[in-house]
Amino acid sequence: MEYIKKLWRFIIPYKTHVYLNIFFNILYALSASLMFVALVPVFNTIFKKDLIEYKEPVYTSLFELNTFLQDYQNFYIYQKIKEDGHYAVLLFFIGIIIALALLKSVFGYLGLYFATYLRNGVLVDIRKEMFNKLVHTELSYFSEKTKGDSISRVTTDSTLLKNTFLSLLEIIVKEPLTIIFSLILMLAGSPSLTVFVFVFVPVVGFLISLVGKSLKKKSTRVQVESANTLAILEESLYGLKAIKSYNSEETFYNKYQASINKFYKLSNKLMNRNNLASPMTEFLGILVIGSLLLYGGRLVFIDKTLDASVFVGFLGLAYNIITPAKAIAKASFNIKKGNAAAERILEVIDRDDVIKEKVDAIEKQSFDHIISINNISFKYEDDYVLKDFSIEIPKGKTIALVGQSGSGKSTIANLLTRFYDINSGDIKIDGIDIRDLKKSSIRNLTGLVTQDSILFNDTIKNNILLGNENATDAKIINALKIANAWEFVNELPDNIYTSIGDGGGKLSGGQQQRISIARAVLKNAPIMILDEATSALDTESERAVQVALENMMRNRTSIVIAHRLSTIKNADVIIVMKKGRIVEQGNHEELLAKHGIYKKLVDMQSIA
Repeated sequence: MEYIKKLWRFIIPYKTHVYLNIFFNILYALSASLMFVALVPVFNTIFKKDLIEYKEPVYTSLFELNTFLQDYQNFYIYQKIKEDGHYAVLLFFIGIIIALALLKSVFGYLGLYFATYLRNGVLVDIRKEMFNKLVHTELSYFSEKTKGDSISRVTTDSTLLKNTFLSLLEIIVKEPLTIIFSLILMLAGSPSLTVFVFVFVPVVGFLISLVGKSLKKKSTRVQVESANTLAILEESLYGLKAIKSYNSEETFYNKYQASINKFYKLSNKLMNRNNLASPMTEFLGILVIGSLLLYGGRLVFIDKTLDASVFVGFLGLAYNIITPAKAIAKASFNIKKGNAAAERILEVIDRDDVIKEKVDAIEKQSFDHIISINNISFKYEDDYVLKDFSIEIPKGKTIALVGQSGSGKSTIANLLTRFYDINSGDIKIDGIDIRDLKKSSIRNLTGLVTQDSILFNDTIKNNILLGNENATDAKIINALKIANAWEFVNELPDNIYTSIGDGGGKLSGGQQQRISIARAVLKNAPIMILDEATSALDTESERAVQVALENMMRNRTSIVIAHRLSTIKNADVIIVMKKGRIVEQGNHEELLAKHGIYKKLVDMQSIA
């Protein structure tokens, strides 16, 4: 139940619905109990065919209240029978029972009505919060967790948590109050029989708790395996082209089958344990009723200390306890499953950002002078990717980073945009440490074009509008022209309103990349970072994209990360990296003259 405290802020906006749910559940519990009490005068009327005269009782004290009420009931029934007859009195009390049953149904519906708004409202708000947290969290989180696991937490776990909220309200208000009201009325009818019932309640509770103890652990295992299954599905669909090209359909099917079979077995164990709750409580309830019949029958027929009509009403109230007891048992199992879901949800919601923004972070709106990278070192895990790395990038200059894979080139892009934080040293924009700037400021000042064209299943226009949500169609078309993309876009059936499919799958690789460049052009950031922007393209597409990049970089500060050295020949400074360090730097001609690593790279690519 600890998670309720942490999730309470999601409940507060719906507190009116909580209050109304509690109010109508109180009325439900009261009307459900009174309905069975109304059976007593009905059976009094049926059993006592011979009219016995009752005098109007006199109230003496609170201690005699129970006797007074029973005597007054008998007196009232006597008067009504005397005036209207047995059958008319019977109809009258049956009408009361039907009215109470109607009220019980109405109050029960209204309680559920307001609980529905609470449950669905909390579900929506939790999913909003989780999505917001996930899209704002640092990229390192997703190197530890699969996308499928995150999707499972947002969908499956949150739905499971939603289903525990009504169960919680039933446990706190509706069912316990029904039991309490019934027990109070049972005490009024027969204290000795009520004590007899109390003997069974702890036994029933203990047996039910034995079943529920392992549910949370089993539920956690089911949810983890469900997330794993979803991760395999997401991964398989993403890499479908590679799977087919290597004829690996069976391999991935077997992987998915193994996970789904494990989920099947775990789910069966969990559900069978959960299913045990209902028959167990039903059997225990019948056991209680059977014992009551034996003991109550003795009081009625042998000891003659209990009126038969009161005994019938007492049995009705006992049944009124068994039904909510079964509901509480089922709800307690649901809450144990909800605990496991809540823990997985809170892992996301309560997770502290590794890359924290200072409270007094600076809002910087322009890049005026220079980017300084001073003696930075960085590691993703144990080994340093960059060591004592330093460069300066003056405004308006193009700096190229080249070197073997794993030399740390793309890491520079990740650190400049503050997707990760450095371990030592500092990175400054116009003399201000980027850790003192708002993250939104850093990313407004930088435009990023990566090797993988990240496009969404939407129109060309909406994909480009990520760069500037308020841009007009004319500005979008201008950006497409600069990106060397307008020619092919203009030939599409719906122009910029053409849907490009999942991940831009309806376009070629070169077309996808030029759409990405158009998006960066529209953003109009003063600092451009091009991370292997042409390495995945064929020669013809590369030339078209290269023209687009040159158009975009004009009059901008650019950091170009490249394998293909033909794309960076005109850079102001080329920095050659090896194992996280600078081994050479200079322009194209200067580096060729050194006959060093750069010259070897050039010779291998035959561009000199």
